[in-house]
Amino acid sequence: MNRSPRRPRPAVLACALVTLLPVSLLPGPAVASPGRDRWETDLSLVDGDDVNVRYSRSGLRLADARPAPPTAGGPHRAGGPDRAGGPDRAGAEGMQLSAPRRLHRPATRIRAEVTATVNGGAVVVTQVRGWRPSGWSEWREATPAAVFDRPVRTVQTRIVIVAGPAGGGVEVRAVRLTADRTTTAPDRATAPAATAATPGLTFRVYATRIGLVGQVTANGHTVRARDHFVALPSRRGLSPRNSGDYTVRVCTTTGSRCEYAPVWDVGPWNTRDDYWNISGVRENWKSLPQGRPQAQAAYQSGYNGGRDQFGRVVLNPAGVDLADGTFWDGLQLTTNAWVDVAYLWTGTGPRGVVGDGPLNIRTGASTAYPSRGLAARYASVPIQCFVTGQTVAGPYRTTSRWDRLAGGQYVSHAFISAVWGGTVPRC
Repeated sequence: MNRSPRRPRPAVLACALVTLLPVSLLPGPAVASPGRDRWETDLSLVDGDDVNVRYSRSGLRLADARPAPPTAGGPHRAGGPDRAGGPDRAGAEGMQLSAPRRLHRPATRIRAEVTATVNGGAVVVTQVRGWRPSGWSEWREATPAAVFDRPVRTVQTRIVIVAGPAGGGVEVRAVRLTADRTTTAPDRATAPAATAATPGLTFRVYATRIGLVGQVTANGHTVRARDHFVALPSRRGLSPRNSGDYTVRVCTTTGSRCEYAPVWDVGPWNTRDDYWNISGVRENWKSLPQGRPQAQAAYQSGYNGGRDQFGRVVLNPAGVDLADGTFWDGLQLTTNAWVDVAYLWTGTGPRGVVGDGPLNIRTGASTAYPSRGLAARYASVPIQCFVTGQTVAGPYRTTSRWDRLAGGQYVSHAFISAVWGGTVPRC
C-alpha cells in the first residue's frame, strides 16, 4: 500500500456491542485476569465466521473493496425479483466475529476503543452482545458504551467495516475492550425469572421475496435455490453464519402457515431500523410507533419525505425479506404479502435448535398430522413442553418425544440438536 505524506492520522473511535449464544454451545472462552476485565481483540484471527476481511501486518481491512452489484446482499440492498429498489451500488462491507469471552466477573457495560485509519467516508463499528439465561442480547454499538439490562458473564465482539461511497477504506489496528458495571442496571436477583416459552414481540409487516441466488448475505452465507432465512433492516438481530441466534417466526395473516427461520441478511431498504424495539432503544426513527418499519411509514404516509435512510424513494412498505424457500415452501406465498412476524429472541423460556431441516411443523405428535409450515435448519424454536407420540429416527436420536412449540404445533425431537434456556416440562 502506498503511504502518502498527507495520510490522515489514526482515528480513535469508541464503540461496542454485545453478542449472545447458548452457553452449552460456546467454545472454551478466555477468562479475563482477576480484578480487571480488560482485553484486546485478536484482529489476526480471520476464519470461516468472518466475511470479506483480511489481516496484514498493518491491520484488519476489507478483502475485496469493490462495490457490490445492485442486487447483492448488503447495506443498500433493496432490489431483487419481487422488490423495487434504487440503482445505488452498495459499498463493500466486511465483518470480523470474535470468539465468545468469559468475563472474570459479571458486567453491565462494555466499552471499546478502536485505533483505525478511516478514509473517504468509510465506517468502522465495534459491536458487542452478552449471553443471558434467555439467550444472546441484541448487538449494540458502544457510543460511548453498550449497556445491558442484566449482568452478563460471556460477551462477544463483532467489527463491521463499510467502505465509503467513493471507495474510501478502513485499516483497523487495535480494538481494546473494557467490561464493568453501571449503577443503573438492575442486578440479576431483581430481574424476574421467566421459564415459560413465549414467542416474544409480534408485529404485522409487509414481506417481500429475496431471490438473489448465488449472492452473499450480510453474514457471509451464499444464497441457494429454495433457501430458508430472512432479512431484517438492522444488524442488531443479525445471526452469525450457520446459527439461529436470532430467529423469527413468520406466519400468514390467517395463521394457516408459519416458518421459523434465522436472520441472515440485512434489509429491506434500511440497515439501522430495529422497528420491533421501543423508542428509547430503537436505533433510528424514534418518533415512529413500535412495530412500524420506517419503509412502511415512508411508503404509506410520506414519512422522511417518502425516502429511506439512503435517500432513495421507498417503493414498497417492506419490513422483512423472505428467502425463496421461506416464501414459497414455508408460507406458500405467490406474491408479496402482509405477514405476522415474532422476533423470538425477545421472548422467554426454553429454545430448541433445529439441527436438520427444513423440518415440518405439524398439528399433532405424528407424521400423520398435517404440516402447518417449516422450521429451517439452525432455527431456535420456543418449546413449551413435550408429549409422547410416533417414534421417529432422526439425525440426533430415535425417539417418541415430540416438542410442542409456543404456536401450538409440534416437531419431532429427533431433529433437535440442542436445547437451551431452561428445562422443558412434560405437557
